[in-house]
Amino acid sequence: MKKKYIVKDSKDFEKIIKTGQCEKNKSFIIHYKTNNLEYNRYGISVSKKLGNAVFRNKNKRRIRSIVDDYKKDYINNEDYIIILRKSGTEKKYNELKNDFFELMNRLRKNSRKEINNENK
Repeated sequence: MKKKYIVKDSKDFEKIIKTGQCEKNKSFIIHYKTNNLEYNRYGISVSKKLGNAVFRNKNKRRIRSIVDDYKKDYINNEDYIIILRKSGTEKKYNELKNDFFELMNRLRKNSRKEINNENK
């Protein structure tokens, strides 16, 4: 993932989490907010409570790989903060990928409904 597609600054993380919207499932919590850029940006967080640095970095790499597969298909000019939940750490890669895609599809449906309601 290129640097321009990554949310790194802690101020950006806080802003997206506090002012953006949120969707959850058993594996992830995703906070999202519209940005003024021509591309999506992603921030990934794995809590220290879940494991040591090696464990956290491994899971971040897994999530980054899943996001790379997803971002090829869909661009909507939003920032996403992806937080891994404890139950997501016990899942295999394909299960985690399916959970992520389901959640992102739910986000897309919700954003379409909001746009349609604003246009009416």
